[in-house]
Amino acid sequence: MAKQKKAKLMILLLMMMTLLLPVYSSVHATAPQKPFPQHSVYANGVIKPSHVTQAIMDQAVQAKWNAWKSAYLKQAGAGKYIVEYNDQGETVSEAHGYGMVLAVIMAGYDTNAKAYYDGMYQYYKEHPSENNPYLMAWKQNSSYQDIEGANSATDGDMDIAYSLLLADKQWGSDGAIPYLQEGISMINAIMDNDVNQAEWTLRLGDWATSGSYNTATRPSDFMLNHMKAFEAATGDARWTNVINKTYSIIQTIYANNSAATGLLPDFVVLKNGVYKPASAGFLEGPNDGYYYYNACRTPWRIATDYIVSGDTRALNLLTNLNSYIQTKTTNKPQNIRDGYKLSGSTLGSYNSGAFYAPFGVSAMTSSVNQAWLNKLWDHTVNSAPELYYEDSIRLFSMLVMSGNWWTP
Repeated sequence: MAKQKKAKLMILLLMMMTLLLPVYSSVHATAPQKPFPQHSVYANGVIKPSHVTQAIMDQAVQAKWNAWKSAYLKQAGAGKYIVEYNDQGETVSEAHGYGMVLAVIMAGYDTNAKAYYDGMYQYYKEHPSENNPYLMAWKQNSSYQDIEGANSATDGDMDIAYSLLLADKQWGSDGAIPYLQEGISMINAIMDNDVNQAEWTLRLGDWATSGSYNTATRPSDFMLNHMKAFEAATGDARWTNVINKTYSIIQTIYANNSAATGLLPDFVVLKNGVYKPASAGFLEGPNDGYYYYNACRTPWRIATDYIVSGDTRALNLLTNLNSYIQTKTTNKPQNIRDGYKLSGSTLGSYNSGAFYAPFGVSAMTSSVNQAWLNKLWDHTVNSAPELYYEDSIRLFSMLVMSGNWWTP
C-alpha cells in the first residue's frame, strides 16, 4: 500500500509539473531578457559623451522614446500598430522597421513594448510585397491600403529582419510568434530579392531588377552591423560577399569622389565597371548624387559597425568625415546644414536632426572627437522636435551614443 501511495503521489506531482510547464514557458518567453538600459561594451577605443552621467543619458533616451511613440506610433485596427510618417496618416516600411527595432530595444523600460512590437509584426504580415511574401510592401495610405506599388524597399526589409533577431533574444521564440524563424525567413528573402547576386550589392528594393536600377545601390542601406547578424543567424556565407562588396563601394567612392570630406551620396550607380555617385534626377531629385536626405544616415549606419565590431575598413573615411564637419561648422553643431556636395560645399540651409545627430555616432570612433561628441549630444538632446524622419534618426543616434545599442 505504501508503494502504491508513493506511486500515486509521484504521478500527481508529474501531472502538476506538466500543467505548470506552459505557464513557465509563457512567462519565460515574454519577460525581457535584455531590458533597457543595456550599457553595451563597444569596441576598444570607442568613446561616449563624457560630460554627463550614464543615468542622465539613459533618461534622455527614455524621454525621447516617450515623445517619439506619442507622436508617431499609432494603432491600426485591433492589435496592430503603425508608425505614421506624415500628417496624411500614411506609413512606409522604413518607418515600420524603425518602430520595430525601437520597440525591442526599449523593452524593460516600456512595459507595452512587446504589445507594440507584436502589433507591428501583425501589420507587416498583412502587407507583403508582391515579389516575396516575407518582404514588406513599402507604402500604405491612412486606410492601410498598399499604394504606389506593392513592392519592397531594402532599408525597411533589413530593419524588420534585424528586429526579429533582436526580438528572439529579448522574448524568446516559444510564444505565439516564432521570431527567430520569421527573421531567418525574411533574411533569406532579402538575399533572394534585395541582393543583386551577380554584383553582391544591395538593391534599392525587390523591384530594382532591370536597367541601371539593377546595379544601383543606396549608401544609407549600408547596415553592415545588420548584415553580420544576418550571416550569424542563417549561416549563409553569401552575406560575407555582400559585406565585402559594400565596404569596397564605400572605399571606391571615398577615394574617387570625397577624399577630402568622407561624404557619401544618396545613390550610387555602376558606370563602365566603376561605382560612382548617381546623376541628378536618377531616382528622387536633383541631389541624388550628393550628401542629402538619404545619405545623412551613413555616419550612423556605417560607424555603428566599427563601434560594435571594431571593423576598420571604413575608419579612414570616418576619420576624414569627422575632421571635415568640425572644420566646416567651426565646431558648432548648430552650423550643420541639411545637404552638402561631396566636395564639401554647402547645399542646404536648415539645421536638421537627420544630419547633425548621425555625426554624433561617427564622432564616437576616436577620443580626439570627445569635445565635439559632447556638443553633438547636447544639441541632439536639447533641440526641439521636428518630423518623423528627423526625430527617428535622433533617437537611434542617441541610443548608440548612450551605449544602449546591442546586437543579437
